[in-house]
Amino acid sequence: MSERRRWVGPVLLALVVVAALAVGSGVLSSATPGARQRIAALEVTIKCPSCEDLSVAESNAPTAVAVRKEIATLVARGQNDAEITSVLEAQYGPTILLLPPRKGLTVVLWVVPLALLFLAIAGLVLVVVRQRRVRGER
Repeated sequence: MSERRRWVGPVLLALVVVAALAVGSGVLSSATPGARQRIAALEVTIKCPSCEDLSVAESNAPTAVAVRKEIATLVARGQNDAEITSVLEAQYGPTILLLPPRKGLTVVLWVVPLALLFLAIAGLVLVVVRQRRVRGER
């Protein structure tokens, strides 16, 4: 009898560890792997409505949990990513998106700083080349 009791503790511990790993890995989840990946990708790009600069994936606020559930529901219904972001944007406003839309004025706001950076680098290269030429002539 004492031989059996010695194995009961380690066997129970092993079963608990295996069960925890199975639950944590998502094996028992009803969502397909592709759906889980889509949900995770969307959660990273959607802002928590009641938090400052946190995605719903990073926040445990009640509003973030509600948005995560809504995203999972919309994915399960078969809506594509653009439709899901449109639904959330209509419900919460354009500030719900962590990534700005690539249209209109936001394109200008991204292109102008990049163009100025390019011009500054080109100007710096031009100055360095001219200084080398002047030093080479002496």
